[in-house]
Amino acid sequence: MATHLITGAGSGIGAAVARRLHERGDDLLLFSRDAGRGKEIAADFPGARTLVGDLATPDRLSWALSHQTLPDRLDSLLHFAGVVELGQIGELTTRTWTGQLNVNLVAPAELTRLFLPQLRAAKGQVIFVNSGAGLNAHAMWGAYAASKHGLKALADALRQEERPNGVRVTSVYPGRTATPMQAKVHRQEGKEYDAPRWIDPESVATTILTALDLPRDAEINDLTVRPGR
Repeated sequence: MATHLITGAGSGIGAAVARRLHERGDDLLLFSRDAGRGKEIAADFPGARTLVGDLATPDRLSWALSHQTLPDRLDSLLHFAGVVELGQIGELTTRTWTGQLNVNLVAPAELTRLFLPQLRAAKGQVIFVNSGAGLNAHAMWGAYAASKHGLKALADALRQEERPNGVRVTSVYPGRTATPMQAKVHRQEGKEYDAPRWIDPESVATTILTALDLPRDAEINDLTVRPGR
């Protein structure tokens, strides 16, 4: 039975992947910002365990995890959690910048660092769910895109560093996907949200599981998923 640590399992693509892994009998560790939220998420996945830590304060993650029971080995670390705030560069505050950089980049880096021993022990895999904004930046998306460009750099460097240890690293770049985050983006853009126009989270989940289940003689480094409509 494989063991997976998942951030952002409460909704969207993270929830879809967690559900698929749970259905096939894998062991889930669900990362949540507080115990109450963790209990809510775990209720959808009987038998799953939770770990608590606030991704918005990555400098506190080590302390938070030191007070919890951690697995001895980890087959995958799946980074789904993220935040987005749109705005022109001339109007973005440092709080907006640091809020997105902390959750979208610094926290994944720190969480990965903390669990590298368990990933190395299992010759596991790290999957960073990035974004199309991690490849191309557009007006109003400056801070979010910067955090996601940084996430790509993190994944590329980690892949080279950990290949000798047998740890695989994959970046996934979904286009617009029908998630609560996408609904929020549409509100910020002042546009009507029509979920059927965008990728179903289950479709992205299928691509992620393909990378996760690939035989050990190969790895998928970068995977781009775009709406087919």
